[in-house]
Amino acid sequence: MKAKKKLRIMHLLCFPLYGSGSGTYARELAAETSKTEEVAIVCPDNRHVPRCKIYEIHLPFPVAFTGHPEWPHCKLYHELSSLEIYQVYKSFLETTIRAVRDFKPNIIHAHHEHMMTWVARYMKAIYGINFIITSHGTGLLSTMHDRRSYHLTADAVRAAARITAVSADTRDWLLDIYGRYHANKTRVIPGGIRIGQYPPYKPIRIINKKYNLTDKKVVFFSGKLTKPKGVKYLVHAAKWINGEVFIAGGGEQLIHLQNLTTELGLKNVHFLGYMGKEQMKELDEFYYRANVFVAPSVWDEPLGLVILESMAASTPVVVTRKGGIPLAVKDGYNGLFVRPRNAKDIAEKVNWLLEHDDARRKMGKNARKIVEEKFTWGTIAKTFIRIYHAFPSNLENQKPDTATKKQMHFSGRKK
Repeated sequence: MKAKKKLRIMHLLCFPLYGSGSGTYARELAAETSKTEEVAIVCPDNRHVPRCKIYEIHLPFPVAFTGHPEWPHCKLYHELSSLEIYQVYKSFLETTIRAVRDFKPNIIHAHHEHMMTWVARYMKAIYGINFIITSHGTGLLSTMHDRRSYHLTADAVRAAARITAVSADTRDWLLDIYGRYHANKTRVIPGGIRIGQYPPYKPIRIINKKYNLTDKKVVFFSGKLTKPKGVKYLVHAAKWINGEVFIAGGGEQLIHLQNLTTELGLKNVHFLGYMGKEQMKELDEFYYRANVFVAPSVWDEPLGLVILESMAASTPVVVTRKGGIPLAVKDGYNGLFVRPRNAKDIAEKVNWLLEHDDARRKMGKNARKIVEEKFTWGTIAKTFIRIYHAFPSNLENQKPDTATKKQMHFSGRKK
């Protein structure tokens, strides 16, 4: 049987490689697919990704959809002026053109249905390169705040060879905005984890001593501290929780949550701040050391990778039934569901798990089993590789305007 020829795959990402769900998704997917294909990433970052070529974008200023922990004072896309939109787009486009001319991709993978899809659409029109889009959710949220991006993104969505979404709710949201007629080329592919980074058991060498956790029950949250994450309801719940609550992450809500903790006179809530690559060992230990992980989201977000990371560490989760979370969490099997915006419900479910050791351990084992079976990057990468190989473009043998000419049919007078 003839072996498939390696493809050159180029990812377009508008955020750093660390600090967000989409950054982690793109980084891990690129690293996994680079085991069999040639992979490049165009993004505002230059950190190493195994076997991948990085083309760094130099933005005129940091900008995000809802905030970014590595850019604590960044602008938001829906607040940009027309000139600022042009400046950001120009940075994306110029870097991508240089990358395309150097790397010669067979297919482009654009993350977020926003400005990077405009760039991908340009590359298809001018260079004839097919592209796919992955919707992570926050790009849609930004479009709801600011309709200026709608028409250019809608054109890109129409031109995409395939569209993927990280949850069923994200897929439905995208189709509601850009048209149900895209349903046939849209499928759900959630994020995953590298299971090799999460052995069944990991010794706790740092955090017990550093944070005085010996013989204490630990409740943990990790993620961006923004309003949709609903962390304030965990803080309110803490006054009833019989354990120590640790909150890892940075974002626009950090100061507000710290002030709220002081106002409520809580002594069992501890803020760790944003834990980047340098604090990764501590973060991993918290996933294993925690008795319960809580994700009190109040919006239909994608399946959070932090939830999968906790589950891989055999830690049961207390979560809301929002967005993509039910893809991985089954109530009473590997975690418990709580009502959104309900601090008392959070406290009751957390305390039940803290008090029932056997049930908690069983749920933790079940949590890991689900991750092993359905949510590893190895499994997810195979799915994407099949998509990439279904829509390759041959850039080396194609003149820049060939694809455009094929699509142009003029009528009227002959010259």
